[in-house]
Formats: sequence, structure tokens, C-alpha cells
Amino acid sequence: MATVSKYLVFGPAGTLRRMPEQLFNDIEPKYLYKYQSSDTGDEVHVAVYEEYEKQINASVTLTCIIEFTGKQNRFELKKTGGRMGFRGSSLDEEKRTIDDEVIDFILDFGKRFGLTVQQEKEQQVEEDES
Repeated sequence: MATVSKYLVFGPAGTLRRMPEQLFNDIEPKYLYKYQSSDTGDEVHVAVYEEYEKQINASVTLTCIIEFTGKQNRFELKKTGGRMGFRGSSLDEEKRTIDDEVIDFILDFGKRFGLTVQQEKEQQVEEDES
């Protein structure tokens, strides 16, 4: 199981710069890495969140990559792990997962500070068989 969600957030540079730090304060990651370019001032944050799902005896990992370019924040969320398939009973669908919490943070932060949030859709490349 691997799902990828991508979001672009546009707004003032000061607010965009605060966004990753606020995310990491609200939802603490298990691992965190930060890179800052000395030439352009761009920043890349990589955070790894992990949660154990007792019902299916598996852990789910969310890798969150945030690229700050001064004009936008680009979020790439990749969820991996867990189990797929029939397990005999349905799991509680009401349980909030870590990716739900991070996505809700992005949308809520954007709304509170008047930022523009866009979700990138995966583009399907069709090959011609001619």
C-alpha cells in the first residue's frame, strides 16, 4: 500500500516559512531533517511519521517532504506500510490516521492565514499504440 498526495500552498513568504515549523510543533515526527540552500535560501524539510495499528498488527509510515521556495510550499505526502486484503472483519473507519491529521493541518493553516492551497492531481500518461 503506497499512496501519494501533493499540495501546493501559495502566500506571503513569512507565513509560508512558519508553516513547516508549526506543523512539526503540532504533530511531532519520529524523524526530522532540514536542508537550507546557502545560495537561494530555499528550504527542504523531510519528516517521517510512524503509527502502529494494533488491529492489523502493522505500522503505517508517512513521509512528508516540504519544499519552501519563497513563493510556495510544496507538500508531498507518501503513506506506506500497513496491510491490504480481507482480514475477516472490517476495521474502524472512524479512526483518524496520521495522514488525515497532516492534511487537515495544511488545509486549516491555509484557511486561518488566507493562503491558497491546491491539491496536485496525478496526470495519467496515455501511450499511443499506433
